[in-house]
Amino acid sequence: MVDAVALAQALIRCPSVTPEDAGAQTVLAGALEALGFTVHHVRLGEAPDGPVDNLVATIGDGHPHFAFAGHTDVVPTGDQDGWSVPPFEAVIADGQLVGRGANDMKGAIAAMVAAAERHVARGAPGRLTFIITGDEEGPAQFGTAPLLDWMEARGLVPDFCLVGEPTSARVLGDMIKIGRRGSLNAWLTVRGAQGHVAYPDRALNPITALVAILAELKGRVLDTGNAWFQPSNLEVTDLAVGNPATNMIPALARARLNIRFNDDHTGAALSAWIHEVVARHAASVDVDVRISGEAFLTEPGALSSLVAGAVQAVTGQVPELSTTGGSSDARFIRRLCPVVEFGLPGQSMHKMDEQAAVSDIVMLADVYDMVLKQAVS
Repeated sequence: MVDAVALAQALIRCPSVTPEDAGAQTVLAGALEALGFTVHHVRLGEAPDGPVDNLVATIGDGHPHFAFAGHTDVVPTGDQDGWSVPPFEAVIADGQLVGRGANDMKGAIAAMVAAAERHVARGAPGRLTFIITGDEEGPAQFGTAPLLDWMEARGLVPDFCLVGEPTSARVLGDMIKIGRRGSLNAWLTVRGAQGHVAYPDRALNPITALVAILAELKGRVLDTGNAWFQPSNLEVTDLAVGNPATNMIPALARARLNIRFNDDHTGAALSAWIHEVVARHAASVDVDVRISGEAFLTEPGALSSLVAGAVQAVTGQVPELSTTGGSSDARFIRRLCPVVEFGLPGQSMHKMDEQAAVSDIVMLADVYDMVLKQAVS
C-alpha cells in the first residue's frame, strides 16, 4: 500500500533543485511502475537551462482520460542556517513534514500516487496519466510545454487535467484555481553618450530617457480587473547603471520589468505598447520582451464542479474558485484540455522551513481519490 507521507519524504530527500533531478523521478517512477503504470522518461534540452528530466506515466486506455500534473523540481533552499532542520532530510516534527518541496509540490505528487493506487485497485475504466516535469520552477523551456508536444504526437491527449499546485489559502480545501494571469518580462537597455557632468551638452544621459520610459509605463492603469481576474500590474524589478564615478554621465542604463496581466490583454499587445513607449523617449535602445504565459480561464463547469464536489465531500470546505497568485504549468496544459489546480495550503511555499501537515497530505490523497471516482463514474 502506498504511504503518501513516506513517499513524500523519499521525494524530498532527492535535492532536485531546477534543473537537477537528483533521483526524484526515479523514486516516482518506481512507485508508479509498482502499480502497473508504463513510465516514459523524457529528457529534453541542453545547458545552461537543461537537460531536464520529465516523466509521463500512463495506465489503462480509452476514455475518460484523466491526468494528474505536477513538478518534482524545487527552488533553492537559501541559507540553510535559517532552517530548523536540514532541508532535504524530510523531518516530521509536531505533525508537520518539513523540507524543501513538502508544500510545493512533492506532498501533492505523493498524494496523487496514493489516490492512483486506489483507482487501479478498483479496476476503473479509461486511462490515467501522470504529467511530471523537472522544469516548473525554472525557465520552463524544457518542461511541460515540449512534453505536451511529445504526448500529443503519441495520441496521449487527456480529456481533463488536475494540477497539484498548493492552491489552498489558509486550510486545505478553501480554494481551487481555475485560471491564472499571464506573465511578461521585459529588459530595457538605453544607450547614451558618456561624458563629463559639467558638460552635459557633450554627452547624452541615458538615465533621463529610461526614467521617462518607466514613468510612462508605470503611469498607465492597465485595467481595474474583471469578473474573474484581479487588476493587471506592472512592476519594475531591476534598475542598474553601475557608474562608479560621481562626475561622469554613463553610456548605458538598464531596467527590467514584469507585467502580470489578466485576460483583458495579450502578451503581444503589451509587448507592442512597451516598444511604442520606448520609441517615444529613446533613439537608441534595446528591448527584449519574453512572454512566459498568457492569461487563461477554465470557465466554471463540469471539471471545476467535479473537483469542488470532491473537496467539499472530503474536507467540508466549500472552495472558492480563484485565478489569483503566480503562474503554473496549467498555462501550457490548457491548450490540450480543461485544467484546474488544487493542492495543499501554500503559506510556506518557497520559504525556509517549508512544510506540509501530515494530516493534510493524507486528506489530499482522499480528495484526489474522490476526484478519480467521480471522473470515471
